[in-house]
Amino acid sequence: MDLPSTKPYLIRAIHEWCSDNGFTPYLSVTVDSRTLVPREYVRDGQIVLNIGHDATHRLLIGNDWIEFQARFGGVARDISVPVGTVTAIYARENGAGMAFDPEFADSSDDAGEVETVPDDDKTPPPSRPHLQRVK
Repeated sequence: MDLPSTKPYLIRAIHEWCSDNGFTPYLSVTVDSRTLVPREYVRDGQIVLNIGHDATHRLLIGNDWIEFQARFGGVARDISVPVGTVTAIYARENGAGMAFDPEFADSSDDAGEVETVPDDDKTPPPSRPHLQRVK
């Protein structure tokens, strides 16, 4: 019998820890064909999402998917992220959080065919966080 993944539980726990302590939880995601995010914000196959309560509507961190609505450029967008593609969850303010290895779908998935916008066409992505172990 395969044990269920601890990843969604850890994501929920760090999200709660961030919220309880006044931090802004950010989610780093490797984008593949299953990921529903605004493609114009994807850089090098990755996107960083603010999943704080003030930035999301109808946030659901399930065992297989993270789903919510968020505003991008003033426009409400539906976001759907497979839990397996989450590479980190961390507090924006101090970088404390947890990193994960991304899990990809089978080889029939178009994981390498994510359309991205060149960096010179949009604002630069936020600086890469420094992750610390939360004890």
